[in-house]
Amino acid sequence: MVLERRDYTNDAASILLPSEREFIQESVSLANEYSDSSLVVVIGIGGSNLGTMAIQRAVLGKFHNIEHPERQIFYPDTVDSDSIESMLQAVKRASGRVVVNAVTKSGATTETVANLEVLLGVLTENRQSSVVVTTDQGSKLEKLARTKDFRVLSIPQKVGGRYSVFSNVGLFPLALMGINLEKLLDGAAEMLNRCLSTSLKDNPAAVIASLILLNLERGISIHDHFLFSNDLEAIGKWYRQLMGESIGKEWNASGTKRTFTGITPTVSIGSTDLHSMAQLYLGGPRDKLFRFVIVSNSRSSVSLPHMPEFEALVENIQGLGFSDIMDAVVKGVQRAFVKANRPFIEVILPDKSERSVGQLLQLEMIEMMLLAKLLDVNPYDQPAVENYKIETRELLKELKTVE
Repeated sequence: MVLERRDYTNDAASILLPSEREFIQESVSLANEYSDSSLVVVIGIGGSNLGTMAIQRAVLGKFHNIEHPERQIFYPDTVDSDSIESMLQAVKRASGRVVVNAVTKSGATTETVANLEVLLGVLTENRQSSVVVTTDQGSKLEKLARTKDFRVLSIPQKVGGRYSVFSNVGLFPLALMGINLEKLLDGAAEMLNRCLSTSLKDNPAAVIASLILLNLERGISIHDHFLFSNDLEAIGKWYRQLMGESIGKEWNASGTKRTFTGITPTVSIGSTDLHSMAQLYLGGPRDKLFRFVIVSNSRSSVSLPHMPEFEALVENIQGLGFSDIMDAVVKGVQRAFVKANRPFIEVILPDKSERSVGQLLQLEMIEMMLLAKLLDVNPYDQPAVENYKIETRELLKELKTVE
C-alpha cells in the first residue's frame, strides 16, 4: 500500500495524517484565537466526535468537566430533548467564550444540523461565542457557513469519519482542550511505521488482524474490547464504530458476491463489568474474543489506609495501592480465562499520554484495514448506514406534509 504524500484521493489516505503538519497548524492557530473559551461544544455523531472524545477523555480523564469547570467540553450527538436541554442550560450559564464546533463530513447529517440550529438560537444570547464548521470542501454546510462568517476547517476528501481523528476533525477541538497534538501524531507515526512492516512478527496490526480472523474461522464472531481503565471507555466506543462499519458488509470488496460478513464489537470496562458480565464471559457460549487493554502507569496514586477492622471484610488489601489491586484483578482475570480456555489478546499501554493514545488508535485503524483485506471486504465505505437515513428523510418529509 503505497501513497504519494498528500494524495488524499486514495481510500487509504488516512495513513498520511500522522505525518501531515498542515492540519496541526490550522487547528492550533485557530484554537489559539479562542484561548479565552470556557466551554467547547463539539456537535457531531459517529466518526465526527467519537475519536475526539476517545482521546480527550483518555488523556484528560473522564471527569475533566468536574475537575476543570473553567473549560468544559460537551458532545451533543443525538436529538434527545432532555440531554440537549441540559447542555443548552450549560451554554447559557457559561461565563466566558463558547466555541461551537460542528463536525459533519457530508454537511447534511440530520442530528448534527438540528443540534447546530438549536445552539445557534441560544448563542444569540451570548455575545462571547464563536462557531467553527469542519466539513468537506464544497458541502452545503460549508457554503452556508461562509454566508454567516463562521470559520471553516476542511476534511480530506477520501478520509472517512471513522479514520479522521488525526485530521481537523479531532485536532481542532483537542487543541482547544490543551492536548499536545505533536506528541499525539508522533505516537501515531511511530506505530504507523511498525504497522506498515511486511514482516508479520514486527507488525502488531497484522498479528492482531490474523488472530481475529483465526478466531472468526473457529466460530468466534464477537470481539470484546475490555478496557481496564475508566478513562478509556470512549476508546472502546470509537473502536466499536471502526469495526462495525469497516467489517460489517453485505458484499465482498468487488461487489460480486453477497457474503454478509461481520464481527460484532462490544465494550467492557474493568473491573466494573466483571461484576455483571464475567459469568457470561467465562461460563457462556464460546463465541467471543477479548482484547484486554491494560495501562501500566496511572496518572494518580491512590492507596488504602491501614484500617485493621476492615481486614475481616476483604483480606490482604490494607495499605495497598489501587494500582496493585487492579494488577491483581487483571492477572486473576487472565488466569481464569486461560483455565476456561477463553481466547484473549493483551494490549499494554505505558500510560494515557498523548503519545501512547496516538499509538493505540493508529494501531487499531491499520489493524482494521488489514483485517478487511483478509476478509475481502471494503473497510472504507458504509452503504447500509444510508438505509436508515433515507427512511428518516422520508418520514420527516411526511411530517412536514402533515403540517
